[in-house]
Amino acid sequence: MNQINIQYHKTKIGDLILGSFDNKLCLLDFRYRKMRKRVDNRIKNGLNVDFIEKDDPILEQTRKELDEYLNGERKEFDIPLLMVGSDFQKSVWDALMKVPYGTTSTYLALAKEINNEKAVRAVANANGANAIGVIIPCHRIIGSDGKLVGYGGGVPVKKRLLKLEKANFNEQALLF
Repeated sequence: MNQINIQYHKTKIGDLILGSFDNKLCLLDFRYRKMRKRVDNRIKNGLNVDFIEKDDPILEQTRKELDEYLNGERKEFDIPLLMVGSDFQKSVWDALMKVPYGTTSTYLALAKEINNEKAVRAVANANGANAIGVIIPCHRIIGSDGKLVGYGGGVPVKKRLLKLEKANFNEQALLF
């Protein structure tokens, strides 16, 4: 049986669970999120693996880059990713990766980005199923009315991430 190496990481946005498989990050999520079991099972079944608590270079690099991001010292991640999900989910997650640091988008805009304007609800569900939070920036998606809508780590954490990015984004803009 193959394995996903997992580690827990305490951060200023909460306790996270990190997982790597085949030298790629496949899991970066909130340890105590409501959908924890469903997300874990999708990954375990999709890769036919078990979770083993063990450290490795990818998890080390993830912790380092995540801490740099949370300290406002990093805007992009260099970690190789392994997305585990349906083709539709992967298309949504790819579109999420194009939402620039310091900005927000909507489920409707994401649906248009993947040329499936009618799939707004399915896009929202794929967003919620994202297992690689922060790096695949589902926190940058807000409701069409501008409201902060659900987030795996909770709306207060989403607000905090957006505030962090906006502060660093604006600071960057002032330099030019």
